[in-house]
Amino acid sequence: MKRIAATISTTLTVLLMTGCFTGIESTPKITANDVKKERAVQTPEDSYLNNITYESLEAWQPGKLFYVTDDKISLTLEPSATPAPKAGEYIAFDSYRPVTSLTGSIDTEIIFHKENGQEVVYKASASPDELQQRKRVEIPFTIETSVVDATKEVLAGKTFYIKTPIWYTATGDARNGLKFIPVTIEEITPGNMVYPVKLKFSVDSPYDDTAYVYMSVGDSSRSTRNFAALFSLTDPHLRYPAITDETWDRIIHGRVAPYMTREECRLSLGAPSSIDRRAAISSLQELWTYENGVYLIFDDGLLQSFRR
Repeated sequence: MKRIAATISTTLTVLLMTGCFTGIESTPKITANDVKKERAVQTPEDSYLNNITYESLEAWQPGKLFYVTDDKISLTLEPSATPAPKAGEYIAFDSYRPVTSLTGSIDTEIIFHKENGQEVVYKASASPDELQQRKRVEIPFTIETSVVDATKEVLAGKTFYIKTPIWYTATGDARNGLKFIPVTIEEITPGNMVYPVKLKFSVDSPYDDTAYVYMSVGDSSRSTRNFAALFSLTDPHLRYPAITDETWDRIIHGRVAPYMTREECRLSLGAPSSIDRRAAISSLQELWTYENGVYLIFDDGLLQSFRR
């Protein structure tokens, strides 16, 4: 083990040195953004939920529901003797009306009622005409349940291949998961302040499990946790017929092993934060580094050593 560690340390030191011995030439460092740009390809998954959008204020009907994500909503509502709604509760839209602000400008009061019928008011610093021109009027610390319901209609009961190993428990704690395996969407509920949709999914044998992921939809669907980032409509392994079942199992579990290719390692661990290339006398060496301290060292495209 000491000899292996010493070899890895020596190789890493050589790669990090810039042109410090004959035959080594440095090439510009490639960043994570460069890697993402190189691999940006439009897929069917990118447009799978395109029909799910937020409603404009003009389209809101009385009774439209909003899920409260945080008790901090009390800081954004107009002062009132009515207690503010709590996280996990729902408020329903009633109407909106113009009001004159202290500076003389026209603002808009948007009126809701709580589950017990008590009224609460959110004031937007824009006139009703201005708000009606916007594609979306966002009420802080809430989720429009219409996008959750629309997502449920499209995804509930369907099976997809999950692409992210970042899973969550029912209480929202992150946990390690698998990737590129089929999962069935069991339940769709409101998410959190960042991601409006929470998906519960089940995993069949041999990986029997149940977990959750959070997802963006609507105007925020271009985020790093949209449908295309989380799921594949088809088995990803079919796109890589040259990858053996043994190596694919490593990829599913997020593992690497000597002599895996760069493509196999990228599938297993994701894109690195940077790639440092060195042209040696008889080979091309690469150092891949990740933000969590993991690094991979390749020689002519094959993994030679790594640290997890």
